[in-house]
Parts: sequence; C-alpha cells; structure tokens
Amino acid sequence: MSHSPLHEESTLNAERSPLPADAGPSADPPTLQLSAVSRTYRMGDADVHALRGVSLTVRPGEYVAVVGPSGCGKSTLLNLLGAVDRPTGGTVRIRGEDVGAMRDRDATAFRLRNVGFVFQRFYLMPTLTARENVELPMAEAGLRKVERRARALELLSYVGLAVRADHRPAQLSGGEQQRVAIARALANRPALLLADEPTGELDARTGAEIVALFDRLNGDGTTIVVVTHDEKLAHAARRMVRMADGRIVHDGMVQEGHA
Repeated sequence: MSHSPLHEESTLNAERSPLPADAGPSADPPTLQLSAVSRTYRMGDADVHALRGVSLTVRPGEYVAVVGPSGCGKSTLLNLLGAVDRPTGGTVRIRGEDVGAMRDRDATAFRLRNVGFVFQRFYLMPTLTARENVELPMAEAGLRKVERRARALELLSYVGLAVRADHRPAQLSGGEQQRVAIARALANRPALLLADEPTGELDARTGAEIVALFDRLNGDGTTIVVVTHDEKLAHAARRMVRMADGRIVHDGMVQEGHA
C-alpha cells in the first residue's frame, strides 16, 4: 500500500504512551543476564555446540542488535533469552529470575507476562481481526474483555493502525501485519521485546518503517533485543553484539551516523 498510517497517527499518543516510561538507569536487576551459558544438541552420534560460554547483560531500556552469519548461534541465543529453551550449562536470568531452573508450566506463565516476541513471518491468526489478534495474549493472561479491547485499540493506535482494527491479516499489507504483530507482542506490557528478523519479509521502504517503529519503541522505554541480518536495523540499535561459532566476538555501542 502507498499510504503510511504509522506517520499519520504518530502524534496521537504523544502525551501518553502505552509503553514503559523509564528507559534510563534503574536500580532494578538487569532485564537479561546470561552467565557462561552453553547449549549443546545431540545429533546422531555427535554433539553440536550451538553456544559456548556466552555471557551477556542487558539492562532496562537498552536496544541491542545480535548479528552474525547463519549457524553462529543467534537463534539458539534468542530461544534462551525468551525462556523457550534451557541452557546445557550456565544460567539465564530474566528480571533476576533463573528461567532455566523453572518447570515448563512456570516458564510458560513467566514468558507470557514478561517477554514479547516478534517474528519474521508475523504468525497472525488469519480468522481474527487485527484487534482480536492483539487481544490474544491478554486473554491467555486472564485480562477482562473490556480491558483487553481498550488495550488492543490503544496499541494499534500507537503503531498507526487504529483505522485497521477490524481488518483481518489478508486485508493488510506485510508492513501492517508486522505492526499488528508488534502491538500483540506489547500487549501484556513485557519487560523485554525479542525480535527475530522482523524486516526479513518486507521490502526496503516498508522495512525502513519498521526500523523507525523499533527506534520509537525504544525511545519510549521498551527494552529490545533483535536478531537480524538487516544492516540498517542493526545499526539503528544502540548496541551491537556480534556472534561467530557459538561465541560473542564483539559487544559494543553502535557508532552514531553509521546507520
């Protein structure tokens, strides 16, 4: 589509953002803390070492891009950061909680309330409207219907899609579907937003809009870790972590003007 509701509605929430307000230094524990984390998979008779002694700390309000070649361990790292997988060795803490030591049911409940996920291929429910898709995580968390609806509409307005609230995914462009997916990921006010190649299915112009939205999300207080091959998205982050062969080989601030 040629129009961009994101820019048209960007001023609607200037006075009141539906996101965390404080992106600055905090006395709270780190949002993420990995200590000497390893992850080994058994494939036939061989062990595959996907991660090798990875340590990483992400504090509230940070915006981190994880980059590296295919097979370097990025996806494995993302699964551990989101409490989807457990480490073979070391510890993974989210907001001070050792998620690797949790029972599956407890980890699922913790993930629902503390981590939002954005994927390359959107994964919206095709039979539901944009608003209903955003409401899903809130329904799973037990939020009342009237509260779910208000929150969903607030988030859709924030990402520039209030006028598309009653449209189903097939009626939306790729960029609009990704914005719905981002709104859904923010539904339960997570401490952490994880994104896996969020611009991978989009053309350059639409991808640039999503890059701008992530920048705005972080500016409004959202802690973000994004795995990407998109250089523009990676350099829009404040900090870049580069991986190779299951290890972190570089971790530093992104230089201004490098985007």
